[in-house]
Amino acid sequence: MTDTPELHASQWFNTDRPLTLTDFRGKVIVVEAFQMLCPGCVSHGLPQAMRIAAGFDPADVAVIGLHTVFEHHAAMPPVALGAFLHEYRIRFPVAVDAPGDGALPRTMTAWGLQGTPTLVLFDRAGRMRAQHFGQIPDLALGAQIMQLVLEAPSP
Repeated sequence: MTDTPELHASQWFNTDRPLTLTDFRGKVIVVEAFQMLCPGCVSHGLPQAMRIAAGFDPADVAVIGLHTVFEHHAAMPPVALGAFLHEYRIRFPVAVDAPGDGALPRTMTAWGLQGTPTLVLFDRAGRMRAQHFGQIPDLALGAQIMQLVLEAPSP
């Protein structure tokens, strides 16, 4: 896959400043796109992202959440997301996807995401390399991440 647009965040949690993918250049970036009312996100996607954050060296792999609401907008405002992140002990940075022109948020549209949960992998140069909609086994995903970690950085 190729270069991808930046995150379009209207708000951030678990960080003291707005972040960009460029802030993580030199690291493999794992973005977990989720909705807090999505059963697959709560049972599979977010726990997997937490295992990635705990299992890989933060000098090599950065994990970011992207709360991308495309349905039930009124039920998932940022204040509810803050409580959700606290209760589920999600510590990695989480962006709130900015509203788009229609029902779909901006980053979700720009990246061509099909829904949630979706896990997106970026290499050390910031290029989107994989998108996994739904559940992917830990072992297969860990192998993909490790392959990106071991790649020589591009000039």
